Amino acid sequence: MLPVLDISDYLANPNSDKGQQFVEQLRNTCHGPGFFYLIGHGVDEQLCKQTQAVANEFFELPLDERKAIAVENSAHFRGYTLLSNERTNGKVDWRDQIDVGPEEPALTLTPNDPPWLRLRGPNQWPDSLPHMSDTVMTWMDNMHPVGMALMQAIATGIGQQPDYFDDRMTPDPYVRVKIIRYPSQPEEGGSGQGLGLHNDSGIITFIMQDDIPGLQVLSENKLIDVVSMPGAFVVNLGEMMQSATNGYLRATKHQVVSPPAGKQRISVAYFLNPRLDARFEPVELPASLADKAAGTQDTNPDNKVFSTFGVNTLKTRLRSHPDVTAAHYADVDMSELQ
Repeated sequence: MLPVLDISDYLANPNSDKGQQFVEQLRNTCHGPGFFYLIGHGVDEQLCKQTQAVANEFFELPLDERKAIAVENSAHFRGYTLLSNERTNGKVDWRDQIDVGPEEPALTLTPNDPPWLRLRGPNQWPDSLPHMSDTVMTWMDNMHPVGMALMQAIATGIGQQPDYFDDRMTPDPYVRVKIIRYPSQPEEGGSGQGLGLHNDSGIITFIMQDDIPGLQVLSENKLIDVVSMPGAFVVNLGEMMQSATNGYLRATKHQVVSPPAGKQRISVAYFLNPRLDARFEPVELPASLADKAAGTQDTNPDNKVFSTFGVNTLKTRLRSHPDVTAAHYADVDMSELQ
């Protein structure tokens, strides 16, 4: 079972003995398994239930209504991804989802602007669920202070001031929410891959699970099941935090297997991210921690980790969504991203 971390004492008083005990536990966990349950976060339980409910409502809509807000319409990768239209490790993921982010107008750009600025723009929402946007955006807004508190605790744990990362997170962080459904696969010809084995590309991920199992975490070369824990978020770090700490903090690989026949799994993921132009340069770790850093583990030449967040995010989006890439990024050479 994953470690269970209670952030309530840290939120109440970060400098208290119990608050600092949380910092130490968090550092050891992010250096070790890299995944944990977070409790005591203070996000309203009723709001979480409302978000899960509207997620189910969305996937109950007729397919034509969901396709009307297809992600391929959006250069910002916002909207609905059709079942089997996303890939991990070159293989089809058996899931569909809706991606949303901060509500903002698309930027007016020139050919000389970096292509990752196209990621900023408006969301797409289904017309027949007018309450969906308010519910999801309210949940996203409530997640942000929890994420920032965790970020400050991580900074303290690796020997920095609590606000070490803060300037990268304002004024316009590129936070995102994915509402994801993993249906069961056909009895014949299914791969079982709901989502292929991967590292997250960003900073910190929070996952709100339902009670259908499927998430698996790679621990000591074995996959372990992450069961649902009422009231808890499952939390993990992304590859940019791993890279910035020379591998002291871990971006642990994980996957989702498809549920059994007649079942579906729905999860809501909140990605705490910085501004698109923010850079995560190497952190100068205390000697006691630097000696335990395993290296960035960036050994795949086809998956370079970029220090500029926008570049690293666009890399992942282009690879995962060939339909959006063809429609809106045909002019972008991935090999020239930097």
